[in-house]
Amino acid sequence: MSLADLTLDRWRSFDRAAAERVAHEAAAQVGGRVVLLDAVGHLGGPLHRVRVEREGREFALVPGGTVRLGFDLDAWEPTPAQAADYAESADEGYGYGHPDLKSYLADVLSPPRTATLATVLMAVEDEHLTGSAADLPAALAARGLRIPGADEWEHACGAGADTLFRWGNECPLDEPSYGSGGPRHEPNAFGLHIAYDSYRTELSGDPTAVHGGDGGEAVCGGYGTLLGWLPLATANRNPYAAEFAYGPDGAGMYEAFSTRPVLSLR
Repeated sequence: MSLADLTLDRWRSFDRAAAERVAHEAAAQVGGRVVLLDAVGHLGGPLHRVRVEREGREFALVPGGTVRLGFDLDAWEPTPAQAADYAESADEGYGYGHPDLKSYLADVLSPPRTATLATVLMAVEDEHLTGSAADLPAALAARGLRIPGADEWEHACGAGADTLFRWGNECPLDEPSYGSGGPRHEPNAFGLHIAYDSYRTELSGDPTAVHGGDGGEAVCGGYGTLLGWLPLATANRNPYAAEFAYGPDGAGMYEAFSTRPVLSLR
């Protein structure tokens, strides 16, 4: 079986010995070495996590297959605290004119859908850009890497969870969405340090989307606590922040953006 064709469902069925074989095969394909193989509880069962070190960077195995993406607003209701926090933001003129939280989320989150993705190795940590977004694909290719697709990023972040955030549907409204500490800094189910600070802005292959943060726009702008957390939502593609990042206003600010390099498997 091609590693690229490994599905998340099949990966979840492996015992440790089978997972170890896959881990070492993946490492060998990219000229790296396995530095971590453990298991965590996820979505009601165990999930193996693999980290491979290559040229000083660590990559996590992200199994693919046909996966569910997006956020189903019809199956979700905000908590009273979330609704009240958004209403306060809207009263202050934030929320891009949307009268309620659901209509706002419909504008900034990707819709429910399925996608078929290859299994890849994805960088555990995002890395800052050193040139323009237009130069990014060639710069990564010179290192044997590539930029992730938007669907790949979303799947890697949520790891199959259908919740608003990768850890659940709620965020601590009495804590900031930036800085150190809290569940957002814990590795996700695949072992990635992802969607952890709203001041981050990760680029993917989709110029209409950014991921894992908004560069601190909502926090610095005083938009409100929930709107400061929502850039960390798994399906948040933040088209308004993307328009800035890829537009003329973002020129010369590329060091403020990052990406999460991918190693393809075969």
